[in-house]
Amino acid sequence: RGFTPVATPDLVRTEVLEKCGFQPRASNTQTYSVEGTDLCLAGTAEVPLAGSQMDRVIAAGDLPVKMAGFGRCFRTEAGAAGRKGKGLYRVHQFSKVEMFAVCAPEESDAMLQEMLEVEVDMFRELGLHFRVMDMASGDLGAPAYRKFDIEAWMPGMGKYGEISSASNCTDFQARRLNVRYRPSSSSSEQQATAGNSSKKKKKVKTEFAHTLNATVCAIPRMIIAILENFQEADGSVLIPDVLQPFMFGQQRIGPPPPQ
Repeated sequence: RGFTPVATPDLVRTEVLEKCGFQPRASNTQTYSVEGTDLCLAGTAEVPLAGSQMDRVIAAGDLPVKMAGFGRCFRTEAGAAGRKGKGLYRVHQFSKVEMFAVCAPEESDAMLQEMLEVEVDMFRELGLHFRVMDMASGDLGAPAYRKFDIEAWMPGMGKYGEISSASNCTDFQARRLNVRYRPSSSSSEQQATAGNSSKKKKKVKTEFAHTLNATVCAIPRMIIAILENFQEADGSVLIPDVLQPFMFGQQRIGPPPPQ
């Protein structure tokens, strides 16, 4: 799909977290801070991926920048309680694949749909029963202009549980991180320059880009969705067809045969 794979670091600077819209030092923060430093443990690969574009001016011809980060995520899960706080649904450390994109403002709506399609196609190939939710404004975090959540049916909870999301942050993060792009010169400007070769070509003013992020696979919740939806009456678990080549052709997971 054109996303460049990136292995992201576990530690990020507090400044980058704050500019991405997180509050690492707040009393109810989900972020682990390293005492005596300005470093925090990353809660999502979105943060180091966004930080990699900080103070950058990108040529319009190089947009969109599309990355897929694989990294470990660390979260305090402050305030988590009840059944969701047990098992794999909410954990303090997990691995995740996260898409991140930088694009021109007029392209961000289409980019959000492209990232959503990547998620939907993958979950459909896995054979999961899921729904896509266009989230209300009151359910959005500070950076997001629009956000879709994807929830899969989880029999253990008896309801749908979030497995993915996709957000368009427009220029919220880009303004704070100073991520800009330089638009291409218009044809009229090119013609004017061609008509007066002695006149110095005017440099096109930079503008703030838009940033987007989307979860491809949060591994613990993907494990929940697969195990609970593909379990058989005898306790064995069918392996989704699309995953069988990665399991050396194995079709199910179960206890070893009796000796």
